[in-house]
Amino acid sequence: MRFRIGLTFCLLLAISVSAMAETSLSVANFRQNAFKYLRGTEGKQDYARAYRLYCLAAALDDPKSMYQLGWMYFNGRGVPRDRKIALGWFHRASARGDGYARKMIRHFGDIPGQDDPRCPILKNPEDMTRRHIQTWAELLGRQFAVDPHLVMAVIKVESNFNPNARSHVQAYGLMQLMPATARRFAVDLLSPVENMLGGVLYLRWLLRHFHGDVKLALAAYNAGEDAVKHYRGIPPYKETRHYVHKIMAAYHRTRHPVPEALSF
Repeated sequence: MRFRIGLTFCLLLAISVSAMAETSLSVANFRQNAFKYLRGTEGKQDYARAYRLYCLAAALDDPKSMYQLGWMYFNGRGVPRDRKIALGWFHRASARGDGYARKMIRHFGDIPGQDDPRCPILKNPEDMTRRHIQTWAELLGRQFAVDPHLVMAVIKVESNFNPNARSHVQAYGLMQLMPATARRFAVDLLSPVENMLGGVLYLRWLLRHFHGDVKLALAAYNAGEDAVKHYRGIPPYKETRHYVHKIMAAYHRTRHPVPEALSF
């Protein structure tokens, strides 16, 4: 995600109150809404959503969500019953101070722990494989109503799947977030998972802002939404037009369903 001469961080941050409300996500938001879907409070039981939200919170280092993922695997709620993966989550949660996880380890500590392939928690960019990237594209795309194929096409062009990619204008990571964009969506651009989260949230915002027009959303991702507004279309920048063309050659769809307002 790069910005042309004349577009400043201030322009990027000058967004409406409603847009800011949509992007002010947190671990507490993810965990609390996951619990609603897990327990079916308010008539909204949905194990798949609960799992995705707990996974996101766990990726943001939340021990309570790690414990809940272990509970889901231990009891076979929305995922296959698997005590090895459950104990893997309990060990992660316990290492971060969760008392319930420690109790489970005391009772079932003889079961070897195992990582969860559906929710790979990776802090070291060197560990992020193409398979991991695909897993997170699917998880984030489904949760935030952005086509995972579009997410993967953007990553291919932005970084060629290199979590350590850095541009000459200091865009960083898989989705080439600028520091201002990372602040806007409250993510750590150095974490590969959070980098993807910020990129997906920005794509989502742009798809809403440009009413599902994929080309305009991509042009704004590259050049900034203000440039697209100024030129009332794709800006006449060679880099931006080439960027949009390369992604569209892989994605092929000019329209994307407009994501609804976030309701988790």
